[in-house]
Order: sequence, then C-alpha cells, then structure tokens
Amino acid sequence: MAAELDFSPPEIPEPTFLENVLRYGLFFGAIFQLICVLAIILPVSKSHKADSDSFEPKNSEAVKKPKATAPQISK
Repeated sequence: MAAELDFSPPEIPEPTFLENVLRYGLFFGAIFQLICVLAIILPVSKSHKADSDSFEPKNSEAVKKPKATAPQISK
C-alpha cells in the first residue's frame, strides 16, 4: 500500500508571458501606492516651499506683456 502513494511534487506549468507581465505590474503598482502613501504621510520640507516662492514674480507689472497686434492684410 505504501508503494501506491506518490509523494512527488505536482507538475506546475511555467508561467506565460502575460502572467509574468501581470505579476510584475502588480508589484510595481503596489510599490507606487506605497510611495504615494508615504508622500502624504511624510511632511514636505520648508526649503522646498521657499524655493517655489522665489520663482513667482514680485509685482504684477512684470507679468503683463503687450498684446501682439494681428498682421494687417493690405489690399
């Protein structure tokens, strides 16, 4: 009776290309979600906000540009 039992591991087929793409896509998606959650939880440094403020113009006159006139077609 002991000779009838087969304790060899079952044959598992190799994963297909689509299964590999799905597996790695799920891994990358999970890593991306963890990065997004960490970005929400961890505070942003104060120096980053100060740097972004320096790029804004100080007065509104520097922002205004003269409008370009449409070319006139002479007949």
